[in-house]
Amino acid sequence: MSTVTPKIKLYTQGTPNGYKISILLEELKAAYGLEYMTKKLDFQKNEQKEPWFLEINPNGRIPAIVDETRGGFKVFETAAITLYLTQHYDPEFKFSFDPVKDANDYSEALQWIFFIHGGVGPMQGQAVHFFRYAPEKIPYGVNRYITETKRLYSVLESRLSSRDYLAGTGRGKYSIADMNGFPWVRGHAWAGITEEEFEKDFPNLKKWLGRIEERKAVYEGLGVPVRHQKMTKEDEEEAVKEAQKWILTDRK
Repeated sequence: MSTVTPKIKLYTQGTPNGYKISILLEELKAAYGLEYMTKKLDFQKNEQKEPWFLEINPNGRIPAIVDETRGGFKVFETAAITLYLTQHYDPEFKFSFDPVKDANDYSEALQWIFFIHGGVGPMQGQAVHFFRYAPEKIPYGVNRYITETKRLYSVLESRLSSRDYLAGTGRGKYSIADMNGFPWVRGHAWAGITEEEFEKDFPNLKKWLGRIEERKAVYEGLGVPVRHQKMTKEDEEEAVKEAQKWILTDRK
C-alpha cells in the first residue's frame, strides 16, 4: 500500500465534466504513478457556492483542482485542467501531443477539445435540462437542444468514419481529446437520445465508446467520486426530483 501523500486534490461530482478529469487522473496514475485525492462536493447543500470553494473556482462549478506540488496552484474549467495536467504530468506524451515535434497533432487535439468544450458540453447540458429538469416541458427547448446535440454528434461521427480516435495521425491516438468527449457522449440517453437512435445514427461513435470503455483507467475514473449503479425508470425519476432541488435554485 502506497504511503505517498497525494499532492493533487480534485473537487468533483459524478457528472460528465467531473469524469473528464477523473479519467485523465486515473490514466496518469496508471501510466506514471501520479497520486491524487478527491473531495466530493455536496450539490444539495450548494457547497460549490461556499466562499472557500469560490476561492478555488470563482465560477462555483466542478471540477477544479489544487496542486500542492506546485505551491497550491488552482485550476478550474475542464479544458484548462486537462491541458495543465498533461503539461506537467504527461512528460512522455502518452495522452497528449508534443506541441513542438507534433505541432499538427497537438493543434488537432486542441481543436476537438474546444469543439467539445464549447459545443457538445453546453448544448447537451441544455438538452438534459429541458428534457429532464425543467419545471415545465417546453417542446421548443427540448427539440432545439436535442437536435443540436445530434448535429454535434454527427460531426464526431463523420470524424470517426475512418479513424479510431479524434486526434493523431493515421487512425489516431487515444488522447485527451477523446477523454473530453467520451463522458458526454456516453450520457446520450440522459439527454433524450434513445439507445436505438444512437446505434442507428451514430455507429462510429458507438464503436468509439466501446473502445474507450474497455480501458481500466476509464472504469476507475467513472467511479470517482462514487460509482453509480444502473438505474431503473423509478430510480431515474427519483434522481431527477433530487437534482431539481438544487438545479432550480442554483442561480448565483
